[in-house]
Amino acid sequence: MNSTTIKDCKVIQLNTIHNRAGNITIVEKQNEIPFNINRIYYLYDLPGGTTRGGHAHKELYQLIVAASGSFNVLLDDCISKKIVSLNRPDFGLLIVPGIWRELFEISSGAICLVLASCKYEESDYIRDYEGFKKAKNIL
Repeated sequence: MNSTTIKDCKVIQLNTIHNRAGNITIVEKQNEIPFNINRIYYLYDLPGGTTRGGHAHKELYQLIVAASGSFNVLLDDCISKKIVSLNRPDFGLLIVPGIWRELFEISSGAICLVLASCKYEESDYIRDYEGFKKAKNIL
């Protein structure tokens, strides 16, 4: 975990079929994402000004998609920070373990779809920034 950087995170264009009747975006293991999907969840009905995230994971990989609306994602590896704007449902942000993330500037009606490599496990979370720096061997 302590060797991962924000350079290991990337925006992935997802396979999309365009049709006059509507578009469909497909996410398949190994074609777009380098992990097995073991959990899917989504955030919605978020009040204006809300921020989400504010944590890192020890082992979990995630693909975050703005299924509707838009939001920004702050990525932080204790050395560098980067903001990624998500606003299209055919692009996803791959976040590797050991990266602090925060979602902010969430638009009204936004839906954040998350595909995760593991089932929920509280012990995988690092919820305070000082603990994150310690896990990254920064302190």
